[in-house]
Amino acid sequence: MSIVRVEQLTAAALCFAVVIVLIGAPTFSDAQLDPLFYNKTCPNLRPIVRGVILNASNSDRRIFASLIRLHFHDCFVQGCDASILLIDTSTIVSEQGAFPNNNSIRGLDVVNNIKAAVEKACPNTVSCADILALAAGISSVWVCQPST
Repeated sequence: MSIVRVEQLTAAALCFAVVIVLIGAPTFSDAQLDPLFYNKTCPNLRPIVRGVILNASNSDRRIFASLIRLHFHDCFVQGCDASILLIDTSTIVSEQGAFPNNNSIRGLDVVNNIKAAVEKACPNTVSCADILALAAGISSVWVCQPST
């Protein structure tokens, strides 16, 4: 089976999984989450994140899936808090350094590039957890796009 065919099957399976998760999500919530939350405080947030991701995808087509997986690893145990972005200290082993994630998480450099670009445009405004969630959301849309 050719590499292109395998990539197409992988992308199709990932798109299917995203759709299943979205369909299974509750349609109501008491949460105060708002996709327009940063519209006034950081109006270019989505284009900034999208631009960094698309630029990274020029050299690494797998970055879309990597960012989705990174968000999954962040949310898996105690919620989506960007704890996956923390590094080891003298007193703790971070999630990055934890054995299950050893050599298996990718995309941290892209998230750092996104954070730097967002901080330049909107200093001290957007949380790391929101950047990670937005990167995964944008990636889930782009991974389903046909290759050019």
